[in-house]
Amino acid sequence: MLLVAVSLLLLIGGGEGHYFGKEVGPLSELHHGVKGRVFAVDSRTLYLQDLHYDGEGPAAYFYVGTGKSPSATGATRLRDERGGTGPLRRYRGESITLSLPDGKTLKDFKTFFVWCDDYAVNFGSVEIPRGVEFPRPAKVGALRGVHGVASDSVVVVDAQTLLVPNFSYDGEAPDAKFWVGRGEKPSPEGIRIPDENGKETPLRKYDKKTIVLTLPGELTVFDIGHFAIWCEAFTVNFGHIVLPRAALANVPPSLKMLGVSPQSKLNCEVLHDDLAFEVRWAVAGDSIVLQLVSKLEDGEYMSFGISGHPGKSQMVGGDVAVAWVDKDTLKGFAQDYYLDAKSQCAGTHGSCPDNNIAPNTESIRLLNAALVNGYSIVTYQRALKAGDHLDLPILTNSSQPIIWAIGPLNPRGEVSYHHHFTKGDKFIEFGRAPFWNCPMPEGDEEPQTQPQLESQPATRSPAEAHTSAIKPNPVPTPKPAPKAVPWEIPGIQCYEPPDGVFYAQMGPTGGKQGYPAITGHVGWGISWYINGLLIPEIKVVRGKKYTFVVEGGSDPNVPARYHPFYITNDPVGGYFHKTDVEKKGIEIYAGVRRTRSGEMMPTGIGRLCNWTPDNEGPEADEYPSFGAYQRSLTLVCEEGNPGVVTWIPDKNTPDTVYYQCFTHRHLGWKIRVVDECDSTEAEESRVVESVALPSDLISEESIQ
Repeated sequence: MLLVAVSLLLLIGGGEGHYFGKEVGPLSELHHGVKGRVFAVDSRTLYLQDLHYDGEGPAAYFYVGTGKSPSATGATRLRDERGGTGPLRRYRGESITLSLPDGKTLKDFKTFFVWCDDYAVNFGSVEIPRGVEFPRPAKVGALRGVHGVASDSVVVVDAQTLLVPNFSYDGEAPDAKFWVGRGEKPSPEGIRIPDENGKETPLRKYDKKTIVLTLPGELTVFDIGHFAIWCEAFTVNFGHIVLPRAALANVPPSLKMLGVSPQSKLNCEVLHDDLAFEVRWAVAGDSIVLQLVSKLEDGEYMSFGISGHPGKSQMVGGDVAVAWVDKDTLKGFAQDYYLDAKSQCAGTHGSCPDNNIAPNTESIRLLNAALVNGYSIVTYQRALKAGDHLDLPILTNSSQPIIWAIGPLNPRGEVSYHHHFTKGDKFIEFGRAPFWNCPMPEGDEEPQTQPQLESQPATRSPAEAHTSAIKPNPVPTPKPAPKAVPWEIPGIQCYEPPDGVFYAQMGPTGGKQGYPAITGHVGWGISWYINGLLIPEIKVVRGKKYTFVVEGGSDPNVPARYHPFYITNDPVGGYFHKTDVEKKGIEIYAGVRRTRSGEMMPTGIGRLCNWTPDNEGPEADEYPSFGAYQRSLTLVCEEGNPGVVTWIPDKNTPDTVYYQCFTHRHLGWKIRVVDECDSTEAEESRVVESVALPSDLISEESIQ
């Protein structure tokens, strides 16, 4: 949130300024009129002042390299200031900002240069000095005072922006204002600064709110000595901090000082009320900047993008960004995904990152990510046009259908099955006149057609276009989701069914009370159903023959509908996609044969039967029991024949094995293997069943 406060919802203007960060040096003037001065705004952002280039080179790009001499070999190509990946256009004395790829800083490189790929020629370069402390935000003191004034350490984000974490104030004083002035203590000679909504009215009550404030006009932190909560009418200091010059000497310049101004006001649409899921955007030239905001659980992602069908919201064929913030490292992610099918990624099929399908197809540029008061906030940029065959264009001359989803990440850090997603058709007109169709900040009682952060005097710093957008105030806080208690699903005992025949079919995971709560890890939307039960624990007896009638799909060309059944000691499954290292120690007891060439081929293949939920019915989490949920499911089978897997567990079979899917991970559950079955228990069970059926859950015997 702090280190990239210079790159959201912006286009570069031609404004002049005096402080641009740490000067790197002038570009050498070698070819095609390249010249300009290079500054480090922070450790990940370069500012090119007065950039010239005639645009005549056949394939010129911005690069940063690790060698002392410019060369594309081993170097990193940068996107241009608009997020584009094509050859550079003509520059006539413009000033622009460039961002390094995620995870890289200027300390990783030795040179910046303009390079022609076709002719391997350096058009102009500058050496990046070693051992330099590049500009970065600075922490100063925490507020403490009367009327409940308190905060965590205030952060000077840049020369005109203050971030005040967990700010509190009881709101009881008549004329309290945010206040700055010269010297170390506040006085009537100071000046008001607008609150986070651009207002200069007396402050309302705050209860541990994280806010961002922007100094007005040309004022910078270099001009002031303190920040305070000041009661203007009664000249009383409610609490203040000193802004020491030494601590602020190396903060980044503000956007206004770089000549950057907002290209347009923000749009906003609510995607899901209960999770406070919003999409905000602004079109910037030939690119668009989007921001996703939601109250996510740890390990969850949010996704948003263009429908796979031009006339309706359809997941398959869609082009989406998948975004999340790691709550341990606070690192943000925004990845380009192509939705080949309704399944998690298996090889190059399913819901996969573009780079998994084809190299160099990532078309999303992460600008910023933050975790603020429990809200995951990710901002990214992409071109309006499709960058490759896996992308879809974003239209600005008409509305188009969109899709979104929220769900858990799987152990590989890729999307798993979503528990909230687009229902019905939803359209957005990305090129519309700016309209804020989301909840307003607290205190804005009258409805407005524009967000408060945009209806400000022209003297406000453009940095506010970024910082105000990430504050949590505009979105309602949903109630935290309770920890899921798993449904009670009885296991299949060793004496049932008497014929030893099981039907293995596919079905939904049952929301948070189903597969994830039973197994302790995420599922991806489908799982095995055995005799109509969601991943029941099965108990079998050594020496007895068992038959699994398998109806999990038979077409390997449609991975999302192809689930070969097998029995293994592996609690994860998905043997087909495991590496040689992962396969070590894994045993397979049934459902697979080895060919003469040593290849493992699944045999548990048959037509697809799916326990299908009612699309018009309630969500799975709303059912009080699995029995109630089970009655809402309908078994839908495709034409064809089932597969058959027979298995006789023996003395070498471990006490615990698993039924799984050969091509996908995390679809099955446990099989307990015992030496003998308690016949007394079996008889008592049959007597009880013949007298009454107290449960709403019935496991039907299979039919041979």
